Amino acid sequence: MTVRYKNWQFTHHGRQLAVMEWGPADGVPVVALHGWLDNAASFSLLAENLPELRIIALDFAGHGFSDHLSGGQSYCSWDHVADVYALLDELKLKQVALLGHSLGAGVATLLAGAFPERISQLFLIDGLVPLTYPVEELPQLMAKAVRRGARLSSRRLKPYASFEQAVAARVNSRWPVSESAAIALLERGLQQTDQGWVWRSDMALTQPSLLRMCESQLQAFVQQLSMPVLLVMAERGEELVLIQPMLEQVPDLTLHTLKGSHHLHLEAEPAKFISELMRERLGLENQC
Repeated sequence: MTVRYKNWQFTHHGRQLAVMEWGPADGVPVVALHGWLDNAASFSLLAENLPELRIIALDFAGHGFSDHLSGGQSYCSWDHVADVYALLDELKLKQVALLGHSLGAGVATLLAGAFPERISQLFLIDGLVPLTYPVEELPQLMAKAVRRGARLSSRRLKPYASFEQAVAARVNSRWPVSESAAIALLERGLQQTDQGWVWRSDMALTQPSLLRMCESQLQAFVQQLSMPVLLVMAERGEELVLIQPMLEQVPDLTLHTLKGSHHLHLEAEPAKFISELMRERLGLENQC
């Protein structure tokens, strides 16, 4: 079954931010936040499994159909937080559930920690917080980011000769996905030019951030999560080990580990399980 969706945009600080939305206008609103170098279409399968929900997926700045930042500007999780907050205000939603994957999970946690009164529930997939770094390494990491950023203008990615070639590359990438998932992501993530098929995403996204966060900073956000948090992690992923020190800091956490890869929500069986958990938590188990 294919659930119909609509695309729309809004303006925040002079930039166009793109949104992909599924479900009825009067459905329970769930704002969905995708992972790094993915886009809003990464929630297509969950939307098919949850047709009664109003799923509102944002293309983060520099991703999908959203505008890039100017001049190779560094992308930071807290800038995405501000954009999501602007989306809530644009829709006049006083309180919503947040659904986040990987990068999007970290952004969701930051937003929910800063504005717990605006978030009713957190649904997180293979991620909890942005990556943490030892505080003593931050000066060196900033220097490295500045040096790499200075070389950004000379970098060029080789275009794909065909859409099918790009799909094959995505299927066999560091974070592999199924062919159907790759097609959904690339239909929103690629554009055709005279030279071939190229990514819409900003190349600056591949550069390290100038500013990073240390563990104690993120703990302050996690400890403010007054809403229920459902965290689903992949057994085969590295992320569970990375976030382990943070888990006991979450006041109301339910953790599930599932067989699958980093993109659990794009795999049929894990996506079905996640959908059932969400439906139960949102009180919709009798509306299947």
